[in-house]
Amino acid sequence: MTTLHAPTRLAGTWREWLAENLAMGASVEEARAAAVAGCGDADAVDAELAELTDHPYFAVCRRLALRYDWMESVLDTYRSLRNSDGGRTLEHRADLTPEEFFSRYYFGNRPVVLDGMMTDWPALDWTLESLATACGDAQVEVMTGRDANPDHAWQYDRHRTTMSFRDYLAALGSGVRTNDYYMVPRNENWSGPLRPLAADVRHPAGIVDPTAVGHLLLGPAGTVTPLHVDNSSVLLCQVFGRKHVRLVPSYERHLVYPRGGTFSAVDAANPDPVRHPRFAEATVLETVLEPGQMLLVPVGWWHWVEALDVSATVTFHHFCTPGQNHKMATPPAAGQDD
Repeated sequence: MTTLHAPTRLAGTWREWLAENLAMGASVEEARAAAVAGCGDADAVDAELAELTDHPYFAVCRRLALRYDWMESVLDTYRSLRNSDGGRTLEHRADLTPEEFFSRYYFGNRPVVLDGMMTDWPALDWTLESLATACGDAQVEVMTGRDANPDHAWQYDRHRTTMSFRDYLAALGSGVRTNDYYMVPRNENWSGPLRPLAADVRHPAGIVDPTAVGHLLLGPAGTVTPLHVDNSSVLLCQVFGRKHVRLVPSYERHLVYPRGGTFSAVDAANPDPVRHPRFAEATVLETVLEPGQMLLVPVGWWHWVEALDVSATVTFHHFCTPGQNHKMATPPAAGQDD
């Protein structure tokens, strides 16, 4: 009597491979041939294909995959057009009028480095010592313990620490290069205990709402904000220290492997071509932001930031436009820091 054996179950990696490639439009014959050649078990591949192609969930996946494929083709077309119009260059401008700022950059969704627009800022004379003299006794909130948690940027409530501003400035003055403590805009520091420092900041005329309250970012060399996206445009104004910034266009979201709504799974400082092969196709613009320079990060643009020195940055989010800023159609789940 012959005993019939059920075919061996296909390994999970090959099951995922079949589902993904069929969903993206590969024919059953093409997928079967490649899977059999790869795993060597035709019976297991055939059993998996029979179960997979009859499953209603797969039909839904196929429709969604085709929809995303269509959207990616539109984005790739737009990327091609933008690249032929300077999209691979991060422009530097001086003496830019508000009219051109809005027409070419803000509404054009183009980043730009602005030179010479902070010459009237008393804040450019800040030092750690002068900050301590001005507000040293203030109690401020700082994000600490970041090195122990790779997801600190989106689990920020776990890292809130209150200390005197003088103690924090002393830590910065130690010269230690670290990502472990950083003052980011998720607090009331700028509008509360550090409010006197706002008198040293000037709103760019005709660009930023003159009544807007900015935010202060302050940290040691080595602070890193992972590749992420904000749901509105941001103007970064570098007061002291330097920051290395990398940007990826809003229309290349499908190349950055989003996770958690606002963050990318890619380590933009050292991308892994095996885990994230499509990131190699991304347009990466970069600059070192020097004291006295501003950088417009347009809504939807992905950006990674590393402080090269002890660094102070003021950010603005309210522009001289109706509504003060334009939001992404579907706001991400959480905010970020730079």
